[in-house]
Amino acid sequence: MKSNFSIKKFLNHIIFILIIISFTEIKHSFAEEKLVLEFNNIVIKLKGNFTQGGLVKGKVSSNRLVKFENRNVLINSNGNFVIGFGRDYEEIASLEVKDNNKKWIKKVFNIKKRVYDTQSINGLEKKMVTPPESFYKRIRKENKSIKLVRNLNTEIDYVFQDFIIPLDGIISGVFGSQRILNGKPRRPHYGIDIAAPKGSSVKAPTDSIVRMVEKDLYYTGGTLMLDHGHGVTSVYSHLSMINVKVGDNVLKGQKVAEVGSTGRSTGPHLDWRVNWFNQRLDPALLIN
Repeated sequence: MKSNFSIKKFLNHIIFILIIISFTEIKHSFAEEKLVLEFNNIVIKLKGNFTQGGLVKGKVSSNRLVKFENRNVLINSNGNFVIGFGRDYEEIASLEVKDNNKKWIKKVFNIKKRVYDTQSINGLEKKMVTPPESFYKRIRKENKSIKLVRNLNTEIDYVFQDFIIPLDGIISGVFGSQRILNGKPRRPHYGIDIAAPKGSSVKAPTDSIVRMVEKDLYYTGGTLMLDHGHGVTSVYSHLSMINVKVGDNVLKGQKVAEVGSTGRSTGPHLDWRVNWFNQRLDPALLIN
């Protein structure tokens, strides 16, 4: 018994070290960068992660229209805005600004490409890997509701705060990884999974407005969506309890929910995903 305990303790130490190493690699590989773009007499300063899954914060020198991904970007009174690059974003991005002559000027910049892990999960119930046709209508309705929240373009400026991790736990799933469920390739994972005991407190990563509270969605179970402003939203999935309601203003670090294993889940954990509209962002890159 003593020997088995020692081996188990040793393996736990090894796992802890590997987790620390993986975080170190993330920090060094995707450090924040700065970029200045000049459009004649107009200057735009950018700062953030110029990589797939990255979020970049910008500041324009004067009151201008800025366009990214064929979308007029929301700019606050201080000239600040945000843009994001999805998991499979192309290696070249372009930003457009309307000049004094009402002409659009375009500048391009590079986006780093990433290599993603492949993760296999076996032993799932067949209905949770390939939903029965009787659930298709429900799934489409739920996805439509989530999409509506992700399309919000509110003028709140919470996105410019530093994000905090919403839960203390073990990172059990990383952004971009390709999951193979019961031997069948599925959609990539668009968030990070944080494993923790059921009932553990889940906090808001920034000041936020609650936009969705659902107790039992097909895939994500107990689901909470938070609006950080300027098209950036968080979704928390698999929750056992939600402590807020739609329309609530919550503070950074405030408890908003509890860890669970609801929906399609193999154990208690938080699935945290972040979007800039339809662009899937890596939550790990947002944590300072």
